[in-house]
Amino acid sequence: MIFFLNYWRALWLALLVTVAFAAEAQLDTAALHGLPEVEVAGQFRPSPARAGAPMQRFERRQIEALGMRNLSEVVRTFAGATLTDYGGIGGLKTVSVRGLGARHTGVAYDGVSVVDAQSGLADVGRFSLDNVESVTLSIGLADDIFRTARMYASAGALQIVTARPEFSEERKSRLALGLRGGSFGLLNPYAHYERKLGDAISASGHAEWLGARGDYPFTLANGNISTRELRRNSDISSLRLEANAYGSWANGGRLQAKVYSYNSERGLPGSVILYNDKSGDRLLDDNFFVQAMYELPLGRRILFRTYARYNYSYSFYVSPNDNYAAGSQEDKNCQREYYASAGARANLGRGLSAVLVTDIIHSSLDNNFRNSPLPRRLSSLTVAAARFMNPWLTGTASVLATYMRDEVSNGGARPADRKRLSPAISLSVRPFAANALRLRASWQDIFRTPTFTDLYYLRLGNTNLRPERASQYNLGLTWTGGGYGPIRLLSASADAYYNKVSDKIVAFPTLYVWKMINMGEVEMRGLDLSLLLSLGLPHKESYLLDLSASYSYQQAIDLTNPKAKNYRQQIPYTPRNAASASAMIGLPWINLGYVMTATGRRYALPQNIPANQIDSYAEHNLSANKSFRLGSCILKLQAEVLNIAGANYDVIRYYPMPGRSFRLSINLTY
Repeated sequence: MIFFLNYWRALWLALLVTVAFAAEAQLDTAALHGLPEVEVAGQFRPSPARAGAPMQRFERRQIEALGMRNLSEVVRTFAGATLTDYGGIGGLKTVSVRGLGARHTGVAYDGVSVVDAQSGLADVGRFSLDNVESVTLSIGLADDIFRTARMYASAGALQIVTARPEFSEERKSRLALGLRGGSFGLLNPYAHYERKLGDAISASGHAEWLGARGDYPFTLANGNISTRELRRNSDISSLRLEANAYGSWANGGRLQAKVYSYNSERGLPGSVILYNDKSGDRLLDDNFFVQAMYELPLGRRILFRTYARYNYSYSFYVSPNDNYAAGSQEDKNCQREYYASAGARANLGRGLSAVLVTDIIHSSLDNNFRNSPLPRRLSSLTVAAARFMNPWLTGTASVLATYMRDEVSNGGARPADRKRLSPAISLSVRPFAANALRLRASWQDIFRTPTFTDLYYLRLGNTNLRPERASQYNLGLTWTGGGYGPIRLLSASADAYYNKVSDKIVAFPTLYVWKMINMGEVEMRGLDLSLLLSLGLPHKESYLLDLSASYSYQQAIDLTNPKAKNYRQQIPYTPRNAASASAMIGLPWINLGYVMTATGRRYALPQNIPANQIDSYAEHNLSANKSFRLGSCILKLQAEVLNIAGANYDVIRYYPMPGRSFRLSINLTY
């Protein structure tokens, strides 16, 4: 079933375009009176090589060259990141950084967090890369201090930045039409349109539909017997619409407004145990948000920035089962969030800058559960941060003040207010002026507040929960060079880290039911290595070779109970070893991309015994593309082979992943 855009969403889209035209008309009027010249410094863009805390980035060029079409495909290549994937095109996909858990990872879309209050998770599988400019993962305190306060509250921050329209003198618009198809009934048409409405105003719109049967084959092993089975109830139908308006004025003011709508209906394939893969569970998602960002220089040294966002999210889960009196279980959840952020950055001179940012968030959850507490949460987050930068030293420090208050209805118990100060610091030093070697160190104290699910979900919730407390330490080095014959760029980094989580929130069986409690304590030690090499032949600009590789070793052990059988054993779904590699080959007649991701053995349950072990796997993907100029149009053809070797593996136990598959795409840009 395809969900059509509601009339009020159409009004929002129309309003956004109207605002853009009105702003342009206002600009024309202002131009008659003239505006004084104002000097504006360019936006700060952190460098992964000189960052005080680990940072990894994929640019649009790399994404297109490697044939990546989904955010989860990018995340899998980052050192220190673990992707949880329940399989299939529509399966839930979340990212955990250095064993801290997916709820410690913040995800921002054009600067604003998209993690929901109910589960504390963000499904990175729903984000397409067709109109994305860059994807950045930072761990700890990033050098870019002018961010929303909410992003300071996460151990890792995954930031998605959409592409801003660019125009030439001759062309004031751009239209891109594409169609992608592939194995298991995949069909994915999309359209992207950009228009320059004046000297300072532009707008863009993106529409994308994705459908697939998802009925991929897999091998089911049961002892010495292996059979070929077919994945069932893994279909998906989704529609994503997005409209943006951009403004940039002579006084240095800058505006970006966005309207976003995502609707999907999907099957939820069950676990495959003893040949039983029957599942009729269905999930309907409806997500809509509108957000805006505006910034304005106040004099030559101060930059003011503010964000506003309204988010509506609805989910409808149906689980047919004869054990229920009505023949099925139906869960309806509706979330609303009002978000505002305001702050300023001051350039204090001689490489020193400081920011002060405050976020106010009001979240609510309504559902159809009997005696539901219907929680409301008011959160206030304020961060003060400073950064000093010169050619040999970059130092950053911050402190985050958090206050949260919950209110509940129906006479339910209300948890105590939560207050905390969370400091962080990072440092990068270049000890030798003639060498690009840099040493870096960082420390961050953070905490994760319990989600609405942790606190209030039926009999499982526990309003006495304390926030999870985490400390993360990092010590590393980076080196960057180039210009050595065919070597255009060579960059390497190595980081050793230590993390510790206390009061970890876990589900624990009590006398009659399971209950969320604070009892976990986990310690992580690890090493992340990465290498980037770019080669080019002299006098042959069209011959390029970019190579990258990463490796992660991670020991994440449970220290909760010295008497338990799993004491000092690896926590579930955290591999000790993981690696990735990619190659981009640019030739005059074709462009080739190759990506390999490998994950070592993991354990599905806390006790590290053979019965709980999940085997290691490696997946290899290959893509080839070629662009042709047809008059004023550019035609791009691309072919991809995913999981070339047809590896049969699970990321989550009993949830088999697809084997070998194919994708073909055609894109026409005018």
